[in-house]
Amino acid sequence: MADMLTVQTAASALWFLPFAAPIGVWVALNDMARMKIPNKAVVALFVVFAVIGLVALPLADYPWRFLHLVVVLVIGFVLNLAGALGAGDAKFAAVMAPFIALQDMTMFCMLFAATLIVGFALHRTARAIPAVQRATPNWESWKRKKDFPMGLCLGAALILYLVIGALYGLK
Repeated sequence: MADMLTVQTAASALWFLPFAAPIGVWVALNDMARMKIPNKAVVALFVVFAVIGLVALPLADYPWRFLHLVVVLVIGFVLNLAGALGAGDAKFAAVMAPFIALQDMTMFCMLFAATLIVGFALHRTARAIPAVQRATPNWESWKRKKDFPMGLCLGAALILYLVIGALYGLK
């Protein structure tokens, strides 16, 4: 999988990871607890890209990455209207998009699919364990039987993508 990453991604991942990872964890935990992705998290990730991207990316590439945001936001808006995902999921996916190099899109989609499968299985398993429910008694995602906290997988996919990129850059 790391062979599919671009060299640019490897370098930028080292810049983005320490700032984006805590936001990804925040989104995952908040979505499981409240079934909402805070707008503050969306804005925070946008600011991380806007500021760190100036250092992490070649200046010629930097403005084009905002096009990723626009494209994913439009797709997310349509999917939200169709009831396929929540508005917070659409907004967070959109602000994640500039972090992903266009050349890595296929690899990222495979990574996201894997995190979605594993995240869904782990969430449903954890929800069925009484000790887990007792430890997190007010988590909304345990109560909503048909809904799934997509922020869990979105945050995980972003973090994993950046970790893989960072590790690739260290080899």
